[in-house]
Amino acid sequence: MMLQQLVHYGLHFIFPGLLAWIFFRSNWKKAWLIMIATMIVDVDHLLASPVFSADRCSIGFHLFHSYIAIGMFVVLLLFKRTKIIATGLLFHMITDLIDCYWMT
Repeated sequence: MMLQQLVHYGLHFIFPGLLAWIFFRSNWKKAWLIMIATMIVDVDHLLASPVFSADRCSIGFHLFHSYIAIGMFVVLLLFKRTKIIATGLLFHMITDLIDCYWMT
């Protein structure tokens, strides 16, 4: 379980910095902070009962982790003004999806 948490939070906080440096090099620090700020998407966990369940897959369960929401995040990639936000949100979903496979 400890390795899973290390991977999960490393992917949520450290890897977006690498993505920012690769894809948004001219403003990588700002891009990294914006991607970290997309963690607010986890507010939908507060609507679940219980709020946290170690054996629950977030993808497809929580409102902002739904397939419809993920589709909207993909659409946000198409616009220059929302590209960084979309990158952060989609990478967040990928990170949470990795947890789903870790559980099985």
